[in-house]
Amino acid sequence: MEIERDAVSIGEFEFECGRSIPELEVSYEAYGEFTGDNAVLVCHALTGSAHVAGRHPDDETDGQARAWWDDIVGPGKAIDTREYYVLCANVPGSCYGTTGPESTNPETGEPYGTDFPAVTVTDWTDAQRQLLDELGIPHLHAVVGGSVGGMNVIEWAKQHPDHVERIAPIAAAARLDVQCLAMDAIARRAITTDDDWQGGDYYGEGPKPTDGLALARQIGHVMYLSKASMEQKFGRRAAGRDAARSFPTDPAAGFFPYRDVESYLDYNAESFVERFDANSYLYLTRAMDNYDLAAGFESDEDALAAFDGEALVMSFTGDWHFTPAQAEELADALREADVAAAHHLVDSDHGHDAFLVEPESVGPPLADFLADGVEGTAVTDTDEPPEDDDPSFAPVHTSLFSD
Repeated sequence: MEIERDAVSIGEFEFECGRSIPELEVSYEAYGEFTGDNAVLVCHALTGSAHVAGRHPDDETDGQARAWWDDIVGPGKAIDTREYYVLCANVPGSCYGTTGPESTNPETGEPYGTDFPAVTVTDWTDAQRQLLDELGIPHLHAVVGGSVGGMNVIEWAKQHPDHVERIAPIAAAARLDVQCLAMDAIARRAITTDDDWQGGDYYGEGPKPTDGLALARQIGHVMYLSKASMEQKFGRRAAGRDAARSFPTDPAAGFFPYRDVESYLDYNAESFVERFDANSYLYLTRAMDNYDLAAGFESDEDALAAFDGEALVMSFTGDWHFTPAQAEELADALREADVAAAHHLVDSDHGHDAFLVEPESVGPPLADFLADGVEGTAVTDTDEPPEDDDPSFAPVHTSLFSD
């Protein structure tokens, strides 16, 4: 599979906050051949990049050796690149090629740092629309994305309803609940109270706020896992003898075990701080926390009233970050707006990460929806596996509503 990887300048960009920068460069990847009506935009999650699928000679340049949705996007996969022209753009404020806090401000010659304008999910959507205009793609067959990428998907239906036929927000919601807001706030404080953060001006030769960013990432990881998945994966086991602690400990720590779950969190945090920017983490989490589908309207259904396409909302039983109840509320809002909508609930213990690690559950209904819309989406009302030639197809519970 050939990968088109590039960055395009969309010129001066005004953010929703009212501030602007002289040039916004947007990094993207594309797969397949554009035929005029087969474009599918994939929206990445919080710390994802445009590198959705396949291998690229320069994979190591963005710190991600493996594409984040390679099991879903590609030839013969759920989002089939033999049929669709698939594109993913890194969002403004990130650090994977699109202009963000660590990018050079052309007016000063120094990194923007915290002088970068506040970003919102609406800004992400507008930047994507402008990128598509630059690439000569006037209309989208579908927009698909998970987690905050799913919020990005919903915003497409709100802001550009005439430019997309189908939306598939996965493991997403119209807004975050207060518990997640609280945990994101703690994660940001872990960064901003790190002495090496230096008010966001840590670029250059000196130390970076790696401890603060590592703690923020660890909080995020706990949010992405379910109780059941953590018990199955770690239990209360002690880590292996070769496991090394990443953080200083109190003198009494030597008496107690360094547990497997601690080692997992430390390992993932260490790898994360090598590839991600702390200021970007601050900006992107605030964009996610701030998102509210109903903003500027009286209700969610009013915000979606102009969209006359179709929608597949997908959620997972073990996900407490974006819960099935929140997904059903979103599906209800779509139905109230007279949108043909299906809510596909997957029985899973994996937690929020299920949309990334369970392609056998995500892929089949997504492929059906992209091909045939809501009417073609697989439906089952029981705990028994559906009739399917693929034995890996997981049991699901789906409620289907077509208005």
